[in-house]
Amino acid sequence: MNTYTLIERFLFTPTYLNKAKLVAELHGKTVLITGASSGIGEQLAFDLADAHCHLILVARREEKLITIKNEIEKSVAKVSVYHADLRNTEQLNGLLSFLHQLPEGIDMIVSNAGLSIKRSIQDSLERSHDFNRTMAINYFAPVQLLLSLIPILKKKQGHIINVSTVNALLTPVPFWAAYQASKSAFDVWFRSAEPELNAMGISTTSIYLPLVKTPMIEPTAAYKKAPAMSSKHVSQIISKSFYTKRKRYQPWWLIFGQIGSLFFRSGFGFFVTQNLRKRGNYHEDH
Repeated sequence: MNTYTLIERFLFTPTYLNKAKLVAELHGKTVLITGASSGIGEQLAFDLADAHCHLILVARREEKLITIKNEIEKSVAKVSVYHADLRNTEQLNGLLSFLHQLPEGIDMIVSNAGLSIKRSIQDSLERSHDFNRTMAINYFAPVQLLLSLIPILKKKQGHIINVSTVNALLTPVPFWAAYQASKSAFDVWFRSAEPELNAMGISTTSIYLPLVKTPMIEPTAAYKKAPAMSSKHVSQIISKSFYTKRKRYQPWWLIFGQIGSLFFRSGFGFFVTQNLRKRGNYHEDH
């Protein structure tokens, strides 16, 4: 059950999940989940434990993956784990070799691994590596992963689910340049490739999420009291998309943000600029 405040219940409407349809859809299927050692990926893995499927969990923390595997296999799902930092080309290639050797192939991919970073431009002047690393995990890695696996997904008439962010559809805001650019890059790539993928018989789903209560947001003090969706709720949305094949999920209120981004972008930019000037030599927590 999702424990929400009154404002969170208003912002994040419930998702009804038909567990019988989910279990039937996943029966005998192989599901790859990246970023599976915490947050959304971990929760999703546990929520699929009752399905007769093969879960392939990928993340950097091997010990955590093994713990998750041992817990899930007390139920009915089969679990394989592969620890890899997808920013590392050698480790990513190793993962791809492992996946191509699977005799049953892959039916579904949940592209969930990601990196978030909050840092002002003036604090980034000597840190171009932050942009390289963020782009590597949020854009280059999932592109390389999918390009390699598309032939398998085509043969299996598979399904790709991209866990994205509402920021990809809104006016960018200060301090999040690296994160927003990288997430938007993959979102545009995925939407551009979508018609071709669909023509191959591969289903595609883009899930645009607001702030989610995961370890990723913990370093940002401003988010501690901000309204945020639970990982459990997100897992329900992803799980439902497995059997509905819904192409897109976004919060009901995002359309108003998009309209505002379209008509008030100049005004918003002016307001933010003036506010930053008033703060003078501003600095943000990392």
